[in-house]
Amino acid sequence: MATSSDGLFDDMSVLGVIGYVLEQTRFIFLVPILKRMVNLCQVISVLLFIDAAYMAIVVAIGKLLRRTPQKVLKWESFKNNDDVELAPSSIHPMVLIQIPIYNEKEVCQLSIGAVCKLLWPLDRMIVQVLDDSTDEESQKLVRLECKKWSSEGINIKAEVRSGRDGYKAGALTAGMKHSYVDGCDFVVIFDADFQPEPDFLERTVPFLVHNPELALVQAGWKYGNADECCMTRIQEMSLNYHFAVEQKSGSSILGFFGFNGTAGVWRIKALDEAEGWKDRTIVEDMDLAVRAYLRGSKFVYLDDVKVKNELPSSFQAYRFQQHRWSCGPANLFKKMAMEIIKNQNVSLWKKAYLVYNFFFLRKIVVHLFTFVFYCLILPATVIFPEIEVPKWTTIYIPATITILNAIATPKSFYLILYWILFENVMAMHRSKGTLIGLLETSRVKEWIVTQKLGEINTLTQNLITTTTHYSFPERLRWREITVGMYLFICGYYDFVFGKTYLYIYLFLQSVAFFVVGVGYIGMSIPSNRRDS
Repeated sequence: MATSSDGLFDDMSVLGVIGYVLEQTRFIFLVPILKRMVNLCQVISVLLFIDAAYMAIVVAIGKLLRRTPQKVLKWESFKNNDDVELAPSSIHPMVLIQIPIYNEKEVCQLSIGAVCKLLWPLDRMIVQVLDDSTDEESQKLVRLECKKWSSEGINIKAEVRSGRDGYKAGALTAGMKHSYVDGCDFVVIFDADFQPEPDFLERTVPFLVHNPELALVQAGWKYGNADECCMTRIQEMSLNYHFAVEQKSGSSILGFFGFNGTAGVWRIKALDEAEGWKDRTIVEDMDLAVRAYLRGSKFVYLDDVKVKNELPSSFQAYRFQQHRWSCGPANLFKKMAMEIIKNQNVSLWKKAYLVYNFFFLRKIVVHLFTFVFYCLILPATVIFPEIEVPKWTTIYIPATITILNAIATPKSFYLILYWILFENVMAMHRSKGTLIGLLETSRVKEWIVTQKLGEINTLTQNLITTTTHYSFPERLRWREITVGMYLFICGYYDFVFGKTYLYIYLFLQSVAFFVVGVGYIGMSIPSNRRDS
């Protein structure tokens, strides 16, 4: 009997020691570390709010003062004849239009057709289709479309490379090496799904002609399939904010904003002086814009000129796109940070803006902060009642930033909750891409062309959305499911033991991760139209 009691006493002593060690670990290590992380996130939250408020104020002042590009810069239309194609060629500069294509048979004819319908003297315009396609059907469609427009008098060239070195940057560089480009003054770039309005050149090129300090005219985007599904509506909200606030705030002060890679007109002289396209990262457009800016060039964004294009309809295509858009800038920042700091051509303020505001805050910190704070640290605080997170960090600041985003797309304001939850899910993928770019791991140069569906969006939408093309196990994404489980457990703990209402957010956010994790987001894609 004594032996049994001694054994029980020993077991209780061991459990007591373990409990004591865990309790001390909690108070000595976990709580202080989590407190410091919460404090750091509070500081970052304020910095992001200040940056968002700054951009919003700049745009608001520009609107109040009616500082449109047409009023700030010199602008005069070339039109002196109702038929632009018959207008005197001498007043129109020579323009090269490049359309890089890679296995985009669904949209290539739409883009080529729209470009060939641009109102511009036929002898002052060269359309250059840069076809890197490996798909025979895509190659055939490009050849037929080029032949069709060539027969109608359009000076159109179909250029094919033997390989795909340098991806898009390599194609654009190769296109500029042809002898017929020598006489061109400006180059316009349209991705394969972009369909400009006929007056695009008439509304953009005059800015470059009459303002020699300008190197780039960037047009806005509009979306032919924005109403296709909830995911495309959410993308529209984010992109509208990007153009209406981020791009416009930089343009309003003729400062820096990133080239979007398409729907833009470059002065070829400025492009050459900036050493042309480089393929050292997967954001060749941003790379070129930074180098041109460091040489003193100025850019302008035209919010009244928008080019129709297509949003990714499937989650897989959107995820690949977001990887490129988060990995590329982080990698470019790593490669160019010291080059920017040492540059002698721009002021200290402009260098600080590039390094801190544009790259550090908007391209790196925002992704990591959104995922780490709202999906990891904030849920963990419910298990540690000693840690209090002020409401201004969890409610007031994020609510203000969210409203600023939503204002850019009033028709989708009712989707604001879905936007918040989905953006937090995507922050996980963007954080991963950012780290890959900073650490330069194996996927740092991964380039997957964003899949386009073209006319399939309107012709066969019902068939696509009602047909299952993946088995349930194939749709599962375990990263999202794992984070969803973590959020759900934290929410349940707060519901049972907590004194706050944070569990409401945690349950909703966990559901968002679960929905994405089981593949019920975006549109299903027919097997014969998926990425190869």
